[in-house]
Amino acid sequence: MMLDFERQHWQAGYTLLAGVDEAGRGPLAGPVVAGAVAASRKLLEGECDAILDGLTDSKKLTERRREAFFAILQDHPDIMIGVGEASVEEIDEINILRATHVAMARAVEALPVMPDHVLVDGRPVQGLPCSSTAIVRGDGVSLLIAAASVVAKVTRDRQMVELDRLYPEYGLAKHKGYGSRAHMQALFEHGPSPIHRRSFRPVREAEAICRRP
Repeated sequence: MMLDFERQHWQAGYTLLAGVDEAGRGPLAGPVVAGAVAASRKLLEGECDAILDGLTDSKKLTERRREAFFAILQDHPDIMIGVGEASVEEIDEINILRATHVAMARAVEALPVMPDHVLVDGRPVQGLPCSSTAIVRGDGVSLLIAAASVVAKVTRDRQMVELDRLYPEYGLAKHKGYGSRAHMQALFEHGPSPIHRRSFRPVREAEAICRRP
């Protein structure tokens, strides 16, 4: 099942496919990060029920399982990984949707070899360097997109843990920048940090309140 979309595209004549997904579109802080994963048909069909068995949407995996799959993807000599991101400044300047597309394009461009075609999670993406097919909830039905979702989430989660060391008052290591109750309380108590997205309403509201005399 997790290779159904890949097989459709192999049969259509594409040789090297890649999956692309993002992490961090909804949080109030931090960059949006995209992952791209490419691999040959031979490898994917051989490993789907072996070392990649159980790989699915990163949100459905435990942190331990995500880290384990990330290590496999990163260490396998025949699996190619690309990571791209858009900064908080870019998100605020061009909006989160366009910034997400920029991050995805950068992830594909970061692959060692340009794929023939890309399978993208969600809606169609503008600006990719090759042709693509958008698959709604693709991270649950495409092995390549699921792999990309793991790369994106693990990479971003690690970044947020590092940012937590710079801005410990917000608890970023726990909620990864999402608008949890604890995060909102910290935001309205301390005001936004440099890594908060001021184009997001809760951040603007917190900034306005904290500026009041």
